[in-house]
Amino acid sequence: MYKTRRLRAGTAAVLFAVILLCGSMTTLFAAAVPENETIAAISVEGNSTVAEGIILAAVQSKTGDKVQTEAIKKDLQAIYDLGYFFDVAADFVKQENGVKVTYKVVENPVVREIVVKGNTVIPTAEITGMLGNVQQGSILNSKQLGENVRQIEGKYHDKGYILAKVSDVAMDAQGVLTLTINEGKLEGISVKGNEKTKDYVITREMTVKTGQPFNAKDARRSMQKVYNLGYFEDVNMKLNPGTELNGVVLETTVKEQKTASASLGGGYSSKDGLIGFIELGDNNFRGTGDQVKIHWEFGGDANSGHNYSFGYTRPWLDQKQTSIGLNIYDMTREKDEYYRQGEDGYSNQDVRSTYDERRKGFNVTLGRPDGEYRKNYITLKDEKSSNVETISTDSSNPAVTGPEGPFGETRSIALQSIWDTRDNVFNATEGERMAVTSEFAGGFLGGDFTFQKYQFDGRKYVKKGSNHVWAFRLSGGIINGDV
Repeated sequence: MYKTRRLRAGTAAVLFAVILLCGSMTTLFAAAVPENETIAAISVEGNSTVAEGIILAAVQSKTGDKVQTEAIKKDLQAIYDLGYFFDVAADFVKQENGVKVTYKVVENPVVREIVVKGNTVIPTAEITGMLGNVQQGSILNSKQLGENVRQIEGKYHDKGYILAKVSDVAMDAQGVLTLTINEGKLEGISVKGNEKTKDYVITREMTVKTGQPFNAKDARRSMQKVYNLGYFEDVNMKLNPGTELNGVVLETTVKEQKTASASLGGGYSSKDGLIGFIELGDNNFRGTGDQVKIHWEFGGDANSGHNYSFGYTRPWLDQKQTSIGLNIYDMTREKDEYYRQGEDGYSNQDVRSTYDERRKGFNVTLGRPDGEYRKNYITLKDEKSSNVETISTDSSNPAVTGPEGPFGETRSIALQSIWDTRDNVFNATEGERMAVTSEFAGGFLGGDFTFQKYQFDGRKYVKKGSNHVWAFRLSGGIINGDV
């Protein structure tokens, strides 16, 4: 009797790991293969669940063929590749009219239970649903299981979890099939290159979080959000190995740019004396991400000598990213008032009067994100407008004695929702920005004016080729009441 068989592994659990990793079998020859003997018969032994016809359909050798070592090897591999067996061998028995070839198989065990470990991103039910024919009560098909493992890993990768993999597949003597998934944890985030900006100002913007599975899509979004702060000329990220198996550390390198500004202007005249202005601002005040701006004008007449404005924004009040903004101002500016079209025979291009208008007030804005791309705001405003001094009137129309206004106090509340998916808020190449604003004045708020204002502003960016971007914009509004 001649016999050839594949090398057996010590245990089933180890064997299945080899099956999945290698996907092929190894053959040894215990005795010489009867080369060039005529195949008189072909049979199968050892199968109890898999039909003999399925096995023989994989065999290329036929009755009447000559025995060839390479042909037998191919038959053994073909049977093994069916996926139902962890041992395949060929016996040769001499007969009067040739050689009987018997393919002996040892079937894989029946799957009694499926256990999935280590998964937090994809639910267990979804993973087991991707195992196809590898289900409880069926004989284990190692080939199908190998394909399913690749599909599971592909599902993770499609979602952006590029480090995720099925790290171990094992089956015990009780028929429990266990899949262990390593999703590739982000162990930490390091920041380099920031001299002024605090580390937390950068890391709090990131969608990726320490201790969670690393996601390449979230990392890309995180890089966009950090750059969109406007504090940096350049932002780069790279992965470094972590201390745990398949763990990584995200290294973020930034190059800071100037965020503070200062302006000073002045002059002197015999009428007004010394006049000028000072303006100071910083969009990243003391590296905290707060925005501060101060404007003050001095000198001149009593009307313009007290002009000032102060603005302050804190983008993070709490862990929910609630923001607050405050603006206080008292500004007097020279303005022209025009006729209404057809009024007293004049057009809307004709100046009716020139006057100094004073606007004094404040507004407070609270904001909070709703998901990754939407942020909602509410603004409370109180402003008083008045005619400080009439400079001139239309001399051709004696009926004009001064500006009509309107002047008075405006108290309003505005609601705004902004949807923004732009990749770069300063120079967008893709994405969109949609802003819807509603403002209401008067009523229970009080004040001298009552109106309702609705505005929409939409922008869309489409990248065409490597050097062109199509930009589209649509905006409009409606106002009812005192205008």
